[in-house]
Amino acid sequence: MKILVTGGAGFIGFHLSKMLLERGDEVIAVDEFNDSYEPDIKFHRINLLQKHPKYQIYNLDFCNYEKMKLLFQEHSFDKICHLGARAGVVPSITDPFTYERTNVLGTLTLFHLAKEFNLPKVVFASSSSVYGANDKSPSSESDNVDQPISLYAATKKSNELMAYTYHHLFGIEMVGLRFFNVYGEWGRPDMMPWIFTQRILEGKPLQLNNNGDTWKDYTYVLDIVRGIMAALDRQLGYQIINLGNNTPVHLKKCVEIIEKETGKKAVINLAPMQPGDVARSCADISKAKSLLGWEPRTTFEEGMVRFIQWYKDYQQKYAEYKKGFRHD
Repeated sequence: MKILVTGGAGFIGFHLSKMLLERGDEVIAVDEFNDSYEPDIKFHRINLLQKHPKYQIYNLDFCNYEKMKLLFQEHSFDKICHLGARAGVVPSITDPFTYERTNVLGTLTLFHLAKEFNLPKVVFASSSSVYGANDKSPSSESDNVDQPISLYAATKKSNELMAYTYHHLFGIEMVGLRFFNVYGEWGRPDMMPWIFTQRILEGKPLQLNNNGDTWKDYTYVLDIVRGIMAALDRQLGYQIINLGNNTPVHLKKCVEIIEKETGKKAVINLAPMQPGDVARSCADISKAKSLLGWEPRTTFEEGMVRFIQWYKDYQQKYAEYKKGFRHD
């Protein structure tokens, strides 16, 4: 298949592209290489893929309908995997218009182009953030999610609603995957595993929100990518499906694992809960098991050990990576 992957230089987009190429698919990736986090790592990721004969990446804003339409005219896509987005609950509160444009207008652009070019299927990234402050645990796809507590969550809920409309009106298969706290090698510098590992290694203090009393369902990136691949390959109509580890981990346990693997003690500052964040997340994955034949294979400790080893290697190579990279 020839698959369009938006957010192709992003954390999950990179791993998905790599796995698609390894099984013989052709990948056309799109990314605007914005500065939502340090963009150098995006170039480092795609440098590992660019020599593959079935891989192309375009520096392109997927919110731009006319430019994206030209891309659709150039390539005959079989399916779309829409992973591109502005992520994170806290920055969505301070920068709402950027989130609305990227996550709502950009997603509408992709959905409408799928209709215009008669594509049969779109798999898109939703988020566990849509569950907001729901008390029920684990969170199920049938739970009411009409009260998002961050603009990021509201944009992802909007994506799910638009997807249903395009499925209903035009018969496009639409599969939204609610990711739960994805982590792993080549991860994002603005997320807990990277921030905590970096700060512990550098002897800098950590900020533990909610006084360190949070339980999150961290999901290893290669498990997530297997779920995306299953969603691309199976006929599902319109579905919203959780992809999570189904095993919440206490924040202080995360710190202990990093301390053990780095051999360094954390300096801890306790802080109140951040606006838009939640104290607990846990995925009900029964639907993923039933429809996708999917369940996670990687424990949090296993995944973090892999991430920390990768992080240390990456930091050693960073200067070498950075030399000679052209951002054009």
